[in-house]
Amino acid sequence: MQSRNKFFDDMSQLMTNAMGVAQGAKAEAETAMKGLIDRWMADRDFVTREEFDAVRAMAQKAREENATLQARIVALEAAAGGKKKGGSA
Repeated sequence: MQSRNKFFDDMSQLMTNAMGVAQGAKAEAETAMKGLIDRWMADRDFVTREEFDAVRAMAQKAREENATLQARIVALEAAAGGKKKGGSA
């Protein structure tokens, strides 16, 4: 009976050590993959979220200014058109 318990103890210790090695290998693989992805992303010209939000805000402001200017042009054209019609009659 004593030798049987020793066998199971040895197997248990072997499995525990194997799990430790597997977890270490997993952590190392994750670190390597993260480094690879970080390098790949750095090589691309991706914009950051802050840059994207800043450009989006600028575009929104430009659209609003464009709409305001368009309304002013329409109003000025209407006023100029009214003066021409009134003056030519």
